[in-house]
Amino acid sequence: MNAYIANTDYDWYKYLSAKKDLDEANFWRPGSGSPLRSLSVGEPLFFKLKRAFGDMIVGFGLFVMYKKVRFGEAWEVFGDINGAESLEIMWKRIAHYANLGSHSAPKLNHEIGCIMLTSPVFFPKDMWIQGPNDWSANIQAGKYYDTTNGEGKRIFAESIERAHLLQIGEQASYNINKVADPRTRYGPGQVIYPRLGQGSFRFAVEQAYQQCAVTKEHSIPALEAAHIIPFSKGGIHEVQNGLLLRADIHKLFDGGYVTITPDYYFKVSERLKSEYHNGKIYYEMNGSKIWYPGNPAEAPRKENLECHQNNIFLQ
Repeated sequence: MNAYIANTDYDWYKYLSAKKDLDEANFWRPGSGSPLRSLSVGEPLFFKLKRAFGDMIVGFGLFVMYKKVRFGEAWEVFGDINGAESLEIMWKRIAHYANLGSHSAPKLNHEIGCIMLTSPVFFPKDMWIQGPNDWSANIQAGKYYDTTNGEGKRIFAESIERAHLLQIGEQASYNINKVADPRTRYGPGQVIYPRLGQGSFRFAVEQAYQQCAVTKEHSIPALEAAHIIPFSKGGIHEVQNGLLLRADIHKLFDGGYVTITPDYYFKVSERLKSEYHNGKIYYEMNGSKIWYPGNPAEAPRKENLECHQNNIFLQ
């Protein structure tokens, strides 16, 4: 299993380490940068402070995805789990690292690289881990390691040990236990699909579908990530509990006026017509087959669809 050790801003670490039970974090880069091509979903990214702080490992998170995102959108989706208490403070850091002038006004359309992480764990200072002995001062962003040998194995093992000593949330415990399972590290390269946070869920569903499952609409501003089983009713943030829907269909889906059957057909309730005396455009789509990702790990889970049809859909 691969891991990535990333140079980390101390203020980002300090702010987020003071928050409890985070289910996600956005490890951003000041420019759009390059994706982490050698890191798969669920593999660890370790936070390493710079030489002024002794090159210490101060925590880690599990990789979800990399995406180029406009600064304004990154703040809208993740807010202070970008590691800053305000949009202005975050922009000041971006401007500093990107040489844009620390006193420049926030540029909401400036593109940054977002490394979205789930289940971040931050170590208190007395639990910091010595960084890799083979680290070079010339490394700007980070370096890949193998968790089954050498320094990668040591840092991975010490980090998991510390995570188990800390009081972390249920989601983090679930995800980290999956990653720590020896069958994951030494098995046939299986992908770990961790539970996500709300912001990562939105982008992961968007990336998996790239169009409305029902209408095939491609205009991203008109689309929303919908939970099949609502989070408020025990649904979890995972792609298999998600659908990308046009905003109007999302609202009807949440209200139970439409559903997706377990065999992936769009169904409209008669209650839409009887209660509101309209809905013609939706009835025209009634019985149509939806589009969904071909990867089984991203396709809607049939049990979730059945739950929506039986418990939320208005009969």
